[in-house]
Amino acid sequence: MAGVYALIIAAGIAVFMLIRDRGEQLTALPEIGLPASTVLVPPDADMLFHVLLALTVIIITARLMGFLFNLMKQPAVIGEIVGGILLGPSLLGRMAPGVSAALFPGGVSPFINVIAQLGVILYMFMVGLDLDLREVSKNGHATLVMSHASILVPFVLGSALALEIYPLLSPGDVPFTVFALFLGVSMSVTAFPVLARILTDLGLCRTRMGALSLTCAAIGDATAWCLLAFVVSVAQAQAVSAVRTLVFTVSFVVIVMAVIAPLVRRRLLPYLERSGRLTRSGLAMIFAAMLLSAISTELIGIHALFGAFLLGAVIPCDSKAAHELKGNIEGIVSVLFLPAFFAYTGLRTQIGLVSGGTAWMMCAAIIAVACLGKFGGAMLAARFSGLGWRDSSALGILMNTRGLVELIVLNIGLDLRVITPQLFAMLVIMALFTTFLTTPVLQLLTRRHPWDRPGVSPGATSRGLQ
Repeated sequence: MAGVYALIIAAGIAVFMLIRDRGEQLTALPEIGLPASTVLVPPDADMLFHVLLALTVIIITARLMGFLFNLMKQPAVIGEIVGGILLGPSLLGRMAPGVSAALFPGGVSPFINVIAQLGVILYMFMVGLDLDLREVSKNGHATLVMSHASILVPFVLGSALALEIYPLLSPGDVPFTVFALFLGVSMSVTAFPVLARILTDLGLCRTRMGALSLTCAAIGDATAWCLLAFVVSVAQAQAVSAVRTLVFTVSFVVIVMAVIAPLVRRRLLPYLERSGRLTRSGLAMIFAAMLLSAISTELIGIHALFGAFLLGAVIPCDSKAAHELKGNIEGIVSVLFLPAFFAYTGLRTQIGLVSGGTAWMMCAAIIAVACLGKFGGAMLAARFSGLGWRDSSALGILMNTRGLVELIVLNIGLDLRVITPQLFAMLVIMALFTTFLTTPVLQLLTRRHPWDRPGVSPGATSRGLQ
């Protein structure tokens, strides 16, 4: 199995290098920006009033849309994402521009962005808290092959797709290598917390398939975040600086896993939990450590959310501290911070940019490649590892879930100007479609072929998240 795994990785790298050699000969068109009508202008009223009003509208819209999507047997997070898009120029800005300007004047956007970024940092810290590193490490080569095949195949297919869309949808000053790397990563992610919520809602979280899919998603997400960190370092710096950033990143991860993690498990957690519960001083200590870790990765040149995720991952998911931390921040993150992130994403998303037959054909091609790569890669790897076709298909469907994690990746790409607003809108549509597809197809499979329920605990759930 180890030889097969090494062969798969080598083949993926070789194919990407062939794609890169051909893509470097392409030339991108000038960037297509947002229409002038969507450019936000500074307000002349009290800013605090506008920020509070915007947050009120965002929270109410997110709850209503989440409730409606729950009625359709879909995760509430999909409704919240759609609600954020509806508040942007795709609907409200087009149908009622005056109302949109009153609710979201230009000066509000930076404040919503700060709240959204803080929310993403806290959210990724919670994702790290849900990650059971022991479960990931004990599942053997077969799980590693399945998870990395679900990363490698869509990554290679996404990079190949870049050959076609780079001349049309890439900013003119972005090298093909950076564009292809980012597009490959954007096709490769799985929304680990959303996947856990879907499995919980369907009663599959403790089944053999639920445990397997969660483990594969955890390994795959950790790998995807590492790839994204590399892409960000390449996009933000020249070659020498990118290498330096990569060296610093690897060194930071090694220090956290080899030095900080044992200190947290053997010294800090017993000290903090000695009184039976986390005190305010203990919470302050952990949150300060999280922010310092986030600051470190930001200074290294990747993104603050990587540091927050890494620190959360070294705290044992079954510890009392992890449960109390999630209990303290889960509600406010889900109800306030994440809807603010969805609204900020919606303000940057204009579905109207995807207009005309050619644009929609490109969007359909992106969706097809995303589904084929993620579903096909995971399914074939699972079948090769000994699972039946039904279980392999179910694993492929589950790994095709993207949701919130995809939006985080896309916003990073837009901030770095690696993708254009038009491509951003297409990829947002892809994220919604692939996530929306998961529940009904999985329900069809479980209705016809219920899985065994041996009481396996996957070691990581996301109760209450979305």
